[in-house]
Amino acid sequence: MKTIKKIVLTVVLGISGSTIAQNFDVDLQLRPRFEFRNGVRSPLLNSDDATSFIAQRSRLNFAFHQDKLTAKLSVQDIRTWGDAATTATAGKNGLAVFEAWAKYNFNDNWSTRVGRQVLSYDNERIMGGIDWLQQGQSHDAALISYNKGNTLLDIGFALNANAENLVEPKTPYTTNYKAMQYAWFHRNWTKLNLSLLFLNTGYEFQKTATNLETDYKQTFGTYITFKDTKWDMNLGLYGQTGQSADKKVGAWYAGGYIGYNATATFSTGLGYEFLSGKDQNDTDTKLKSFTPLFGTNHAFNGLMDYFYVGNHQNNVGLQDAYLKLNYKNKQWQFTLTPHVFNAPNKVFDAQGKKMDSYLGTEIDFTASYALQKDIVLSGGFSQIFTSSTLERVKNVTNAADANNWAWLMVSFSPKLFSTTNK
Repeated sequence: MKTIKKIVLTVVLGISGSTIAQNFDVDLQLRPRFEFRNGVRSPLLNSDDATSFIAQRSRLNFAFHQDKLTAKLSVQDIRTWGDAATTATAGKNGLAVFEAWAKYNFNDNWSTRVGRQVLSYDNERIMGGIDWLQQGQSHDAALISYNKGNTLLDIGFALNANAENLVEPKTPYTTNYKAMQYAWFHRNWTKLNLSLLFLNTGYEFQKTATNLETDYKQTFGTYITFKDTKWDMNLGLYGQTGQSADKKVGAWYAGGYIGYNATATFSTGLGYEFLSGKDQNDTDTKLKSFTPLFGTNHAFNGLMDYFYVGNHQNNVGLQDAYLKLNYKNKQWQFTLTPHVFNAPNKVFDAQGKKMDSYLGTEIDFTASYALQKDIVLSGGFSQIFTSSTLERVKNVTNAADANNWAWLMVSFSPKLFSTTNK
């Protein structure tokens, strides 16, 4: 804490000595979260017991603006309570840089942003910040942006390595993507919004013992929204092509939602998602399963994360039909979301017999209360009713009858101070 105070004081003194108009803001986020996990991401085995823990994000954000220059530095400590001894001289994970970028405005329309940054677009199905994760998600990237009237355009680039190598390695040296290029176009109208995305991602793989190659996969599509005082609708359509680990890719995604604001406090809606997959007996080497890549997948397909949160890749795909009920009144907000999951492709039991496509039903309930502007208390409970088909997909035998999850989180987000020097 003494080190942080010294950093803040040094920056503030530097700003106060300048005659150029400058803004400097510092804010803090402390976010401890309790979780009870009884079959999260996969059905719990009868031989296993449920677990519980408290994880915490402690994040300090510095934001600076001067004329055409904007910069941000965000550092964070992510820990599970008890992962370091009470007398430890250092934390298990240590401080990490979540964001560190600078933005320069060439004129009123064109700008560039370079450094570690969050890349978040539309409903975050393909690219998002994954704020639910205590560590979040950010990229080391360069971005060129155009913003004029109702038109937005972002063009981004990234190149990853694990070190300042002297020669090109002969074996894979980064579990991250090797390279990425993307373009995102957005247009606003009065009630209708349209986005177009093209994303090219390259991942390394070991083709032979001495031959390291990078294959590129393309993700492209559109996201359309319509919103007025009563209706809230969206539609997303995406395809994937290219190659991955020397295999051809051909996959697609479709998702839509229709919401209606019945009153000023109550809204309801119906949604459906289809993510392509592959029959379990399909011997074709082509990858037909859609991958949401950098999406905030926790926000989709049930909060218990049975699908696409570090799992379910290159699998039988997913159909998710869901109902959303939301009530908001002053500081309170309640949401109830039942999901019905089905496999769009064939699943077979141990004897080779085709199984029913029904995977299971999940019911998610969440609630939040804003104690004041910078203190929010939230929590939730989820229950999933799994089927034998889901257990087969998850390769689980002797699963427990009940699988559920509960959580409680408080978020403190005070602004420590803000200064303006003219």
